[in-house]
Amino acid sequence: MKYLLRIFVVLLAISVIHSCSKDEIEDPDPQPPEEKDSVLLPGKELRGVWIATVWELDWPQGARDIEAQKQQYIDYLEQFQELNINAVFFQVKGMGDAYYDSPYEPWSASITGTRGKDPGYDLLSFLIEEAKARDIEFHAWMNPYRIATRADRGAQYPDLHPSIKPEWVMNHEKIQIYNPALPEVRERLTDIVRDLIEKYEVDGIHFDDYFYPDPSSAGQMESDREDYDTYGKDFSSIEDFRRHNVNEAIRLVHETIVNTRPEVVFSVSPAASPDYNMNTLYADIRTWAKEGWLDILIPQLYHEIGNPYNDFQERLAWWAQFSYDATLMIGYGLYRFGDSGSPAPFQNVVEMEKQIEMARRNKKVKGHMMYSAQYIPMNRIGITDKLAELYEHPAVIPFVGRTEFPDPEPAGDVHLSGNTLKWNTTEDVRSVVYYFSDLKEEGIVLAVTREQEITVEADGHYVVTTLNSQNKESKPSEAVSKK
Repeated sequence: MKYLLRIFVVLLAISVIHSCSKDEIEDPDPQPPEEKDSVLLPGKELRGVWIATVWELDWPQGARDIEAQKQQYIDYLEQFQELNINAVFFQVKGMGDAYYDSPYEPWSASITGTRGKDPGYDLLSFLIEEAKARDIEFHAWMNPYRIATRADRGAQYPDLHPSIKPEWVMNHEKIQIYNPALPEVRERLTDIVRDLIEKYEVDGIHFDDYFYPDPSSAGQMESDREDYDTYGKDFSSIEDFRRHNVNEAIRLVHETIVNTRPEVVFSVSPAASPDYNMNTLYADIRTWAKEGWLDILIPQLYHEIGNPYNDFQERLAWWAQFSYDATLMIGYGLYRFGDSGSPAPFQNVVEMEKQIEMARRNKKVKGHMMYSAQYIPMNRIGITDKLAELYEHPAVIPFVGRTEFPDPEPAGDVHLSGNTLKWNTTEDVRSVVYYFSDLKEEGIVLAVTREQEITVEADGHYVVTTLNSQNKESKPSEAVSKK
């Protein structure tokens, strides 16, 4: 019986083998069919600049007249637009203050010279409107905890805003901060974020790398042992407790944004060193990215390729590996180029070219941020001229938010009338015009525009897409050829 069963199994196997041709065997890793009419669009790229207002570093740089302040900002934007820069990250809360009328914090002293003094115009509305008029995104940059700094204990910190309870504050030797351990402070931070995004059409909320202070710059630190005794019973160490406090702040800010205006994106720019973030600032960036609390991650890779402590190439690889679903962009130390105190690589614009090309080769990287604005008009050693080369063509900002709005309708009736490319749109959208010298090769962005026509000169092929306010892009139109 066993012998007959074995014969049956063998015959059955032979029958199955002969009944299947090679064409019928499924590919274990099938490749999707190639679309005949597809075109190769260039990669998306946010190109941003930080505009620092603490100590008036970038703005308003001593200007007290309203028109002079406005013109200084417009001058920045005009140059950014020429360079195909498409986003600004403007510091609206740097020292427990505000660049808008806030119920929680006083007007910044950097605007008028006097803390708490109304500048006499709706400053933030002006900043946003001028950026949007040039199709430049506006992200509101906030320092979450810092209230004030001083040289030493011999100097006085400024009076607290009437809405701030003194028990919420820690007065270290050289820095005054909101106490990260307190639930009331986390609530206040989310209230500040909610108030701003409800009143102003910002594209994003951005935090820098200041969380718990670095003792090396804060001087003698006040003890938080009492906070740990009160709130930290569930943690095995005070270090874990501190990290938890910052984690909760980040989580709640993200939650506040999603529940208030989900189209606003949330970004953080940590220091280059993961260990420094984790063990000195108590910023557990990997957890924030892994949990989906960040939309954009912008590590500050301000050192040169080959630096023995923060090698640009090594840090780039690390952040690419541990950014998870957060969109990775890179912060560059523009201020270091041509600075006499910077090492040799920063005395040559080739270093910037190498860094940006290295980042562009990494598939995770979707943008670049320059620190900071004032160094662009300076153009030390021709670094701005190099940026102009690297940003020769406009770029489309990647979609990094949430799927709250549907994809925009594609452009219709795309056609040439002489040297004018024309098309129709049915919504409040921008249009992207792509140019291809050869449809088998990657195209370039010719323009991002709110118009529905553009003059074109070169022979080749043109494709149009549309973009909604979240940078979601439609399907490309059929190519229109010019000969």
